[in-house]
Amino acid sequence: MVGSGPAGLASAQQLARAGHAVTVYERDDDLGGLMRYGIPDFKLEKEHIDRRLTQLRAEGVGFVTSCAIGVDLSVVDLRERHDAVLLAAGALAGRDMPDTPGRHLSGVHLAMEHLVPANRVVAGRQSSAPVTAAGKHVIIIGGGDTAADCLGVAHRQGAKSVTQLDLYPLPPRSRDEDRDPWPQWPWILREYPAHEEGGERVFAVAVQEFVGADRVEAIRIAEVTVVKQDGRRVVTAVPGTERDLPADLVLLAIGFDGTEEGPLLDQLGLARNPRGGMDCGPDWQTSAPGVFIAGDMHRGASLIVWAIAEGRAAAASIHAYLGGVGTLPSPVDPAAVPLTV
Repeated sequence: MVGSGPAGLASAQQLARAGHAVTVYERDDDLGGLMRYGIPDFKLEKEHIDRRLTQLRAEGVGFVTSCAIGVDLSVVDLRERHDAVLLAAGALAGRDMPDTPGRHLSGVHLAMEHLVPANRVVAGRQSSAPVTAAGKHVIIIGGGDTAADCLGVAHRQGAKSVTQLDLYPLPPRSRDEDRDPWPQWPWILREYPAHEEGGERVFAVAVQEFVGADRVEAIRIAEVTVVKQDGRRVVTAVPGTERDLPADLVLLAIGFDGTEEGPLLDQLGLARNPRGGMDCGPDWQTSAPGVFIAGDMHRGASLIVWAIAEGRAAAASIHAYLGGVGTLPSPVDPAAVPLTV
């Protein structure tokens, strides 16, 4: 398994219980994937990951940390050692705003450049975080899970102020049965525990410019309207609504563009699809024989439960590919699941 997140661990456990020799490779210095350093402890206590890892070790799963496949260990060497490979390395290519004026200024960072070192400090893996909110006016761009994580971490680091910007208008607090009747996904205001700790949320605005000389000093926003045209999102600034907000640290928490490009994919001869994910056949196998895919690397950044389900389904296909006796449960068909866009 290349990657020790929920997809890799779920698949490893299924295959080990079926009698296969399983090794999980992780490029970081500890196991758990994005759950380890990407999600703060106040949201996911790491003892839950450690408990599952203890279980997997007792069941015979082997682990190799600080090993980036394609860099520290070539794909050729990996495939010589193993009869099948599962790619479960996540979708960590952060979505950016490269065309926004001032994006180059110091103090403007992707969310993971803030969260990962902060979580490593909490874990005792490093003494200080290079990107800290301490004593700063913090602007978080984005309205999802990652933005809420940045909000909670900024408060814990001692931010002077925290403002979260959302592109869309303020949603209602309860479901509109005419607009989104059950069981459709409701458009409602989603609040996380981190929001109870403070900070301001500003809706229906978009960044026009990051303002500053060498370092960001403010962020220029404008009110916007958002409509769908031919399946595309069209954002239009409302003239005369521009204003500046003070900003010493700006965090871009606007999603992920799929799995990262790099030596792993290059050496396998695989390419990302237009969504930034990886394609597979009905048996979860990629175009590289004996190489399978599961989790965020396949579907895009999504929920832990989806990664677990896909990891288990891929394990069933790997078991069959290896000529395993009997069958493993395969709860998910890759052609039947909705993918993250």
